[in-house]
This record gives sequence, C-alpha cells and structure tokens, in this order.
Amino acid sequence: MCQKKRVLLHCCCAPCSSAILEWMSANGVQPVIFYCNPNIFPAEEYQIRKNEITRYAEKLGIEIIEDDYDHEAWLRGVKGLEDEPERGARCLQCFRIRLLRAAQKAAELGIGEFTTTLASSRWKNLDQINAAGAWAAEQVNQGGNAEQLVRFDDRNWRKGGLQQRRNELLKENGFYNQLYCGCEFSMRK
Repeated sequence: MCQKKRVLLHCCCAPCSSAILEWMSANGVQPVIFYCNPNIFPAEEYQIRKNEITRYAEKLGIEIIEDDYDHEAWLRGVKGLEDEPERGARCLQCFRIRLLRAAQKAAELGIGEFTTTLASSRWKNLDQINAAGAWAAEQVNQGGNAEQLVRFDDRNWRKGGLQQRRNELLKENGFYNQLYCGCEFSMRK
C-alpha cells in the first residue's frame, strides 16, 4: 500500500477547507490541519470558527493542530496598517504572519509542504497569498534551524470545481459561514 504524502494545510475556516480536504484525501494527500488565525476578532468568533473546523476534522478523521490565539501580537504585527483597504498592505502582512507560523509548524513536524485555504477565497488576492507563502518558506529554509526544509504549494484552490463543491459541502454540513475575513478592520467595510 502506498503511503500518502503529508501536507500541512493552514486553515481559516470549515467552509473554505471542506472541498480542499476532500480533494486532498481523494488525491493521495494526507492533510494535517493547522488552525492559525490570530487575526480573528472577537475571541467568540475565533472559537466558533475553530469549533466548526474541529467538528469537520473529527468527522473526516483528519488531525488538527491549533496554534496559540494571540490577537494582541497580531495587532502589533499589523500596526500602522489598520486603515489599509481590503486586499491592501494589511492583508499581505496578515498572510505573512499566519503563513510564517504554518511554515514553522510544517518544519517542526517534518512535513515538507504546506498550503493554505486562503487561496480558495474569491475575496482574497491570490498573488498576495502566494507571495506570503513563498516568503514564509524562504524565512524558515534560510534560518538553518529548520528540522525540515519546507515548500509552499501555491495551488489555486478556486479552480477545478472546488468553489462549487465548497458551496455544496457548506450546505450539506450546515457550516457556520461568516461574512467577513475575521479581523476587526475588515468588519468596518
């Protein structure tokens, strides 16, 4: 029996993850979910989204790892960018913060590849996501302290019918579906 390739999947929420997890499982990939979202505000919203992806991961029998929720550190990381528009410099910095944590976790776990569900959202700039992912892998790989070199899979998770399948799975599973990315600055818009 062929062993599946392990990939760390940075996950923002259950709706965005569902079709990706299904695709991975059907295509020889063993996903490990990494829930790293210090941007989400308020803490109650963070908990709702975490509970939804945890419920789904348990249903599928997929490992899920939760990163520390440190919203204050995230706020320090985006300081000065609060008034940036959606898809602006604040979003790029947010992606860098979260994908750097994902790259570090992948290296720590000895998983050579990571990707993100952020690349499934039509509301996000795919070029920014890919730049942040490549940057995060570079930071971890050049540090020389990584137990494992990592590569960012810059796949466009919107293609191949995955957006439509996401919508079907959202309904089938009764997922909570938020109407903003998670940060308080996107709530203003």
